[in-house]
Amino acid sequence: MYMTNEFDPNPEYDFDDDLGEDFAEELEDLDDTIDDDIEVLVRTAVLQKNNMVALLCIKSASAGAAICRVDPRETNPAVQLYDDPTKALEWFTKSLHTSRRNGWNVIYDGLPLQG
Repeated sequence: MYMTNEFDPNPEYDFDDDLGEDFAEELEDLDDTIDDDIEVLVRTAVLQKNNMVALLCIKSASAGAAICRVDPRETNPAVQLYDDPTKALEWFTKSLHTSRRNGWNVIYDGLPLQG
């Protein structure tokens, strides 16, 4: 993603076009399996290293889970789907620990940011 300065993202960047139809369909499939009455865990970690910012997110319910990683060194976000939400949470936790060992600072870890 090209930025004119560190605070102005390129408004022409379209996540839908860059992620592709397969990725969008996988996320829709996960959303379809989650009933509105089921408790859903959503957690977002914002990480910082040097002049980079990365995101690690998890969304899980009893029916399954998804972990999404947005790394500024990669062209597209990476998503991994899990049938077992406990395993997904284990991998999310391992990934955060690995990131810390690799020099990333966790500057936010909690509910998704709004606004």
